[in-house]
Amino acid sequence: MASKDTYPRHFVLAGAVGAGILLALAVHMLGQRFGLDLAGLWRRDQTAMMPIAVAGAWWLIATVGFAGGYLSARLMEDAASGTISRSQWLFLGVVMVLLLAGAGLGSSAPATGPISERVLGGVVALVLGAAMSFCGARFATR
Repeated sequence: MASKDTYPRHFVLAGAVGAGILLALAVHMLGQRFGLDLAGLWRRDQTAMMPIAVAGAWWLIATVGFAGGYLSARLMEDAASGTISRSQWLFLGVVMVLLLAGAGLGSSAPATGPISERVLGGVVALVLGAAMSFCGARFATR
């Protein structure tokens, strides 16, 4: 049986956090297209359902950030040991490209609401995605 080679832990954490952040931001951009926007917290013209949409966006970004960090860390460790197949790599690459392309399409829509709210929502999504992807990557590398 071949010995399991591993990357240094800091490389795995950095790569997994980066991938988790990208996935969380892509989901944030796609969620804005469907009305799941964190910027709803700072809107003055809120309807009764806005807090539910904001909570849904919060949980969706957190879940995708955690899962993205966890899966990326596991995949990086498996790739170092040579236990991941080429077809799995191709499938993951296609999924990542399609998700990021969809996010780019979603972010190219006309802007709604004040820019300060949208920027603040984007920064909150970035911080939430970073924190959760770090937690997922840390959990995977233990």
